[in-house]
Amino acid sequence: YNTFGDMCNLPSTRLATKIIDMLRPEGMSKVFFTSGGSDSIDSSIKLARQFWRLNGKPTKTSLISLKDAYHGVHMGGISLIGMSSFRDPYGPVLPGCYQIDNPFLYRNPWTEDPEELGQICADILDRKITYLGADNVAAFIAEPIQGAGGVIVPPASYWPAVQQVLDERDVLFISDEVICGFCRTGSWFGSDHFGTKPDLITFAKGVTNGYQPLGGVGVGSKVAEVLLASDSEFSHGFTYSGHPAACAAGLATLEIYHELGTIDYVSNDIAPYWQRKWLELRDHPIVGETRTLGMLGALELVREMPTKTRLAPDDESGSVCRDAAMSNGLMVRAVGDSIISAPPLICTRDDIDLLVGRLTIALDLTAKHYGINTN
Repeated sequence: YNTFGDMCNLPSTRLATKIIDMLRPEGMSKVFFTSGGSDSIDSSIKLARQFWRLNGKPTKTSLISLKDAYHGVHMGGISLIGMSSFRDPYGPVLPGCYQIDNPFLYRNPWTEDPEELGQICADILDRKITYLGADNVAAFIAEPIQGAGGVIVPPASYWPAVQQVLDERDVLFISDEVICGFCRTGSWFGSDHFGTKPDLITFAKGVTNGYQPLGGVGVGSKVAEVLLASDSEFSHGFTYSGHPAACAAGLATLEIYHELGTIDYVSNDIAPYWQRKWLELRDHPIVGETRTLGMLGALELVREMPTKTRLAPDDESGSVCRDAAMSNGLMVRAVGDSIISAPPLICTRDDIDLLVGRLTIALDLTAKHYGINTN
């Protein structure tokens, strides 16, 4: 039976309790279940807007996200996406959604100093809120690490500065943890790793390891208490929200994480090894940069490292390298001129060696395709 209104089932109740225990930011108190990540994003938009309406600030409806952001494929999500290929064919998108510059150290017009870049991008957020008017901005939404946009790892200065802006301007923070949640960064959630204080946390993927479609939104007490105290119902949900079979899969998955000691294995063993092997790829002639954190990695493909000259126009080199990898039995993803990878958390060191070895072959084939000598 659906979980609309006051209805629930035992697996959903048990899973919600376990997830709340894992959500480290103080004040996370409720979970709203969905069927996946895109559902979770649209649900978080509705939660944020209804919160401000019930709080007597109905003009706070605008949403700010980052360039190169990915937030699912529902209409709310594509309105926040910072990649035109996911958004432009389906416009016009929702009004009141804005993208600002992201902290992409390798390609930005301002600085090569990571600490300075973090502050610059936080200042851009602050200026955008000022331009729109803080009384009109509901929330800032971002991934702890931008995944599908190219595994863009923010400088250490970025998230503390952003959190300060949001606190001072009274703007909610939605942390999109569909990729970073459940050990991917070496912490349970990306917000743990970066020390942020989200008001809403979206999750999916790792909650069931893909064995059942399930997602959700962790809701902080600041938001939950206003909604629960109101006579106005949260008129939103999905037929399969909190489905008992999906939640049972979630419970089993979380039990396995604990039984295997996954978070310790990732943070203390396999992620450091993965990062060390991934960084070795920066010596390849067509690799301009390697980016990695936790079990995530990206390579930036270039023709000349000092000038960051691209291998080919129209970002085609990533696709060439991806196809070479796939033909050699390795699945990676191309994002423009970047190759990105997110290996399974249960990888062994031999698995990582195999992955890096096959990717090296793909890089050699890509270099040959563009007439570059790798000797």
